Amino acid sequence: MIGLMGAGKTTIGRILARKLGKQFIDSDHEIEARTGASIPWIFEIEGEPSFRRREADVIRDLTARQGIVLATGGGAVLNPETRALLKARGTVVYLRANVNSIMARTAHDKNRPLLQTADPRGRLEELTSQREPLYREVADLVIDTGRPNVQSMVQTILNQLEALNAPHPRTGVKPEPRGAMNEASNTTLNVNLGERSYPIAIGSGLLQNAGLLVRHVEGRQVAIVTNTTVAPLYLEQVAAPLRAAGREVIEIILPDGEQYKNWDSLMQVFDALLASKCDRKVTMVALGGGVIGDLTGYAASSYMRGVPFVQVPTTLLSQVDSSVGGKTGINHPLGKNMIGAFYQPRAVFADTGTLATLPERELSAGLAEVIKHGAIIDTPFFDWIEQNIGKLLARDQTALAHAIARSCEIKADIVRQDERESGLRAILNFGHTFGHAIENGLGYGKWLHGEAVGCGMVMAAELSCRMGYIERAAVERMRALVNAAGLPADAPDLGAERWLELMEVDKKNEGGAIRFILLKPLGSAVITTVPHETLLATIAACVKSSG
Repeated sequence: MIGLMGAGKTTIGRILARKLGKQFIDSDHEIEARTGASIPWIFEIEGEPSFRRREADVIRDLTARQGIVLATGGGAVLNPETRALLKARGTVVYLRANVNSIMARTAHDKNRPLLQTADPRGRLEELTSQREPLYREVADLVIDTGRPNVQSMVQTILNQLEALNAPHPRTGVKPEPRGAMNEASNTTLNVNLGERSYPIAIGSGLLQNAGLLVRHVEGRQVAIVTNTTVAPLYLEQVAAPLRAAGREVIEIILPDGEQYKNWDSLMQVFDALLASKCDRKVTMVALGGGVIGDLTGYAASSYMRGVPFVQVPTTLLSQVDSSVGGKTGINHPLGKNMIGAFYQPRAVFADTGTLATLPERELSAGLAEVIKHGAIIDTPFFDWIEQNIGKLLARDQTALAHAIARSCEIKADIVRQDERESGLRAILNFGHTFGHAIENGLGYGKWLHGEAVGCGMVMAAELSCRMGYIERAAVERMRALVNAAGLPADAPDLGAERWLELMEVDKKNEGGAIRFILLKPLGSAVITTVPHETLLATIAACVKSSG
């Protein structure tokens, strides 16, 4: 078990060990037993470097044992040798907790030497930014510990461990031991929605693991919906193991493009399902980007009044955003995503290997949603994106896996709290009110969705500044990062009246008033209306900057 202090490693580790019939050991307690001194005393007298050496020695000894559940100290991953041992010798579970949760759990704990500062929150944010990539590097599973029900979290870990170690459905061969896996480890998260909960698997080579998808197909029929771009690349790879497992596979190939996210394409899906006499046990698989995922999910919600579906997103934008959360739908000529339903998938499989075939423009478009997640709720993540934007554009696997996983965690936590967008979830639309207006105003397909959102975020940041919510420097940071991601930061000139007309057709609006998601400050979002003259001035400034 790895994670920051206060993440619940000891509490959850004890219960997990009991469920698995193993011995529980806490590395901090083992250090205290061996030295006869408390952790704070060692820090004070010997200093942190000495403590880290002791910690590394203890973990080297403990990871050589069998039949244990080991809770490591929060900083254990700082040691490269320790990280290598954890990866090679066991299954690593990263318990992730947000700063607010950790603050609540450690507020009165004097045995946390690293938090004995004048600004413990600032220190925790610093530690999170420093250690998060290291936790990701070694983790097999990532579990969000924000839920109050410890037993539910333990059961989630048990379920994920079982899936991780399950034999291949056709060959009966179990996965390679952890030490033989690829360096870029896979991550499994969970969207916790009670009986509608589902896993999000993230990593390279998931499409080669036939058992993952087969386990989520209940009936004899599987309808794979994809498009003309993705089908030649991955359709057979997904369909072959399903056929080998005895499933009847219906292939539905739609034209590629946002302009085809419409009623005609939806009818084409229904036509194929009915022609194949698909019953209510058919499982639908969305293989493609956000257009395919949204349209397939809406078809699944409607066919036979609801059939199961699985998301297999193949673009960065769909992997970090649209495949998670259950928002499905199609576009209407008068507004984007105005027709749809909330309908959760059974599972999401985000294979980072598919990003190797993604055009550069599509990769940049996906980065818009990554930036959005940092801007609205996680300043350390925004900082990390600024520092690693070059690696992301270069398709560094470790950087991409971290960006996807953190984005999914943020969205999954928001969806857990507000599944049907009655309040909090609306903040995920940061930049989208302006962005949807751009897409519709220019004509669907002229700009990619992520390109429009990137520009929309700059406009929303400008509006936030004019409302007095953020400093001008924050606007410039947003503009610089959007530009660095290869996205347009300057708004097209649609005309003030057309801008207003397009933004008035938005799902967030109430009583005819346009509601915006603004930054207050960077790393936090607010839903509000704005004065008419301030909005017009913002549009004029952003259009003017485009020349």
